[in-house]
Amino acid sequence: MSTAIDHDNWLARRSEDIIEPALPIIDPHHHLWIRDDAPYLLPELAADLASGHNIVATVFEECHSMYRARGPEALRPVGETEFVAGIAAMSDSGQFGPTRVCAAIVGGLDMTLGAAVEAVLDAHIAAAGGRFRAVRYSTGWDASEKIRAIVPEPHRLADPRVRAAMAVLNAKGLAFDAWLYHTQLADVADLADAFPGMTIVLNHVGSPILGGPYGSRRDAVFADWKAAISEVAARPNVVVKLGALPIRLGGGSHNRDMPPSSEEVATAWRPWIETCIEAFGPHRAMFESNFPVQRRWCAYPVVWNAFKRLAAGSSAGEKSDLFQGTAARAYRITEFLPA
Repeated sequence: MSTAIDHDNWLARRSEDIIEPALPIIDPHHHLWIRDDAPYLLPELAADLASGHNIVATVFEECHSMYRARGPEALRPVGETEFVAGIAAMSDSGQFGPTRVCAAIVGGLDMTLGAAVEAVLDAHIAAAGGRFRAVRYSTGWDASEKIRAIVPEPHRLADPRVRAAMAVLNAKGLAFDAWLYHTQLADVADLADAFPGMTIVLNHVGSPILGGPYGSRRDAVFADWKAAISEVAARPNVVVKLGALPIRLGGGSHNRDMPPSSEEVATAWRPWIETCIEAFGPHRAMFESNFPVQRRWCAYPVVWNAFKRLAAGSSAGEKSDLFQGTAARAYRITEFLPA
């Protein structure tokens, strides 16, 4: 797609009836930003939220958006929380629809600050208006130079400085969002053992690497990922977000005349998501939109239809956990805890 308008028109070619439109959903993972001159702010999010599904609340996930341009380097990420708290206040006015947008905030900071993160956390908490619930620290690394490295070395979660920072998070009752590659999942299990009282949220089904040198080894990747997921799931303080996987379709989804349907998305994702639900159980798994990143491949109502197709065989209680309850517990959004 050459422009944002072209992409919008491409997404609009796919129209679907909403499956189970009354089912309450907390979207536990979305961003807000201006990137490549394409804003995804409250008006854009509100339009997606109004597209048919019953999204009762959302969780903002850190994305290096609106950091402060001035002041101490360590405190610059607090600008993101200030920005999101303002968006949440706008949503609370009711003028952008009934959804509680950014009912919880997952912020960012430099975990290598060690125990000195306490001052940064206190600033986040003060800026969030009672919404600050967790920190995400991305530590993706792989031995292949063809895979994007987020940190310069492996096992960053075991770094003594990071462990000292983690102890501060734990003492403040905050959750930790982990984003890394499937080759690093043992690091999450080790972290969960070190902090058994802290909720750890594994992002994006553990991000199996399906490109680069792993592209021709899909079956081996799946086997390795599945074994590692089972180990992580054995730690009861870890929950998993379900989504943000590539959609592997013939011809490539970007080159097709039509964007993928929810049936196609569900088929592409089923092995990964069903494996996670089996390992963690619905009470420790939650569907996530990952918007606007996911918007590159399909529209907001389509991705939630795909999740509903994947959960079609679940009981009412299991659906309640997958779509709302697990997110409400993990991020302490108490008003939406199922009865």
